[in-house]
Amino acid sequence: MKLSAFFPLLSWYRFVTRSSLRADFIAGMTGAVIVLPQGVAFATIAGLPPEYGLYTAMVTAIVAALFGSSHHLVSGPTTAISIVVFASISRYAAPGSEEYISLVLTLTLLAGIYQLAFGLARLGVLVNFVSHTVVIGFTAGAAILIVTSQIKHILGVYVPNGDTFLHTWFLISTKFGETNLYLVVIALFTLVIALLIKRFNPRYPNLLIALIAGSILAYLLRDYTDSIPLVGEIPAQLPPLSAPLFSFETVKMLAPEAFAVALLGLIEAVSISRAVATKSNQRIDANQEFIGQGLSNIVGSFFSSYAGSGSFTRSGINYEAGARTPLSAIFAALILMVIVLLIAPLTAYLPIAAMAGVILLVAYNLIDFNHIRSILKFSHSETAILLTTFFATLFLELEFAIYLGVLLSLVFFLAKTSTPNIETLSFNEPPETNQRKLINILEKPVKQCPQLKIIQIDMSIYFGSIGYIQNRISQIVENERIKHILIVSDGINFIDLSGAEALVAESKRLKAQNGALYFVGLKPSVYEFAARSCFITKIGPEHFFDSKTDAIRTIFRKLDSEICIKCPSQIFNECL
Repeated sequence: MKLSAFFPLLSWYRFVTRSSLRADFIAGMTGAVIVLPQGVAFATIAGLPPEYGLYTAMVTAIVAALFGSSHHLVSGPTTAISIVVFASISRYAAPGSEEYISLVLTLTLLAGIYQLAFGLARLGVLVNFVSHTVVIGFTAGAAILIVTSQIKHILGVYVPNGDTFLHTWFLISTKFGETNLYLVVIALFTLVIALLIKRFNPRYPNLLIALIAGSILAYLLRDYTDSIPLVGEIPAQLPPLSAPLFSFETVKMLAPEAFAVALLGLIEAVSISRAVATKSNQRIDANQEFIGQGLSNIVGSFFSSYAGSGSFTRSGINYEAGARTPLSAIFAALILMVIVLLIAPLTAYLPIAAMAGVILLVAYNLIDFNHIRSILKFSHSETAILLTTFFATLFLELEFAIYLGVLLSLVFFLAKTSTPNIETLSFNEPPETNQRKLINILEKPVKQCPQLKIIQIDMSIYFGSIGYIQNRISQIVENERIKHILIVSDGINFIDLSGAEALVAESKRLKAQNGALYFVGLKPSVYEFAARSCFITKIGPEHFFDSKTDAIRTIFRKLDSEICIKCPSQIFNECL
């Protein structure tokens, strides 16, 4: 295996030039400004002190950039992961407490170990079987939960942390009369400023400017009320060393939640990297992304960082800003370190209500309305996945919602692959012409041989689909009284042992009725497996052909000649 498979840096460093360094540095500056307010907001969602979101944006971004395969993916704190972290740990400890932080770091370490193990085991292909609708449904539900968690900061009412979705809104409704209008004004003012800047000057860091505007308004209102809670001063320091908990009881307690965090993080990262790669024409190695995300979380857990993943917003902006290599994400992290060292004390003037207003906008942007409309309009199965994941996110445990969505998407995938497309073929012209080819009889009403059925299977034959294929063969034998069946096999990608054994059983059943099962055009890889598994030996080597002409010529000799003489179809050359 090439060394670049372990160190992707070796495969892209040669593309680094003076021009690319300049482009990556500019993109990094843009990313650092964008992630500054996001990091604080996401840490708040996760129930952590604000600085932990910034630490995550520093450490996770650098490690993931060095060991991932995408040139544009920017990792760090994300909304979906933050809400899962909060839901997972808030049941065990008070948010923001030392115990809470230690458990979050342990959760991050375990999630990273899961992800690294998946990558080393080359399980990146598994993401292909999980519908992206799971992420869309989950993030839409998470957006509602995030709004729910921030309403108390906007209204200024007390609601205990960790309450259920419905109970939280019930408590808010009973305390609506206690609303602090000053906090509502600050939150709405911050939100409106962010929207206006996004609308009229999209190149400006709207969230950062909005937070500054909200802080100024809170300062002006300080003489009218003394109940404007502030975020507090963020330490002006680089990510300090930290130590996750290694006790057996803690690991056992957090292992299920960590698996959910790992799974969601991998789905997010690979989906985002592939989405950006469609624009940049880059090939993404899902296994390498697994390794990159895993290492970033493992390393981050020892540098005061909580679980991170790929960010769609920051990755998209990174690409649009002209980034060429992963150095852009590294520059963004380094520039963020400088910014934190310089302006961190200013967060002491940042009102929590302004932060809540920004988080409302972040939550709204989580909901992919266009994609949701398309799903609801065009796909019943995807709609089921979307709604199930969405409502499970609202009313069940978040990690269970992820598992349920993934499980449902796999069920639909297996259901689809278990009913392969089986076409009935016949020749489109009489045998005396030279324009002859096998076509689907549904495309054109052509004559068929009454003794030989030609079918084409356009999917793999495995334990999930073999029952459907056996039923089709049984229908041909029982309903059409045809005992010779030729399977055009160039669309079969693989045959597993269960499928091979079932086909052998069908072949024996047909032979007992003076018929046979034949195959033409098996792919080399499929033929190799069939030979190794004795599938060919058990059916008979004489039943496998490379060309349709040889197959029909051989099978024709086994047909009932008396029926052939009286046959009105006469579709084969041998019939003449």
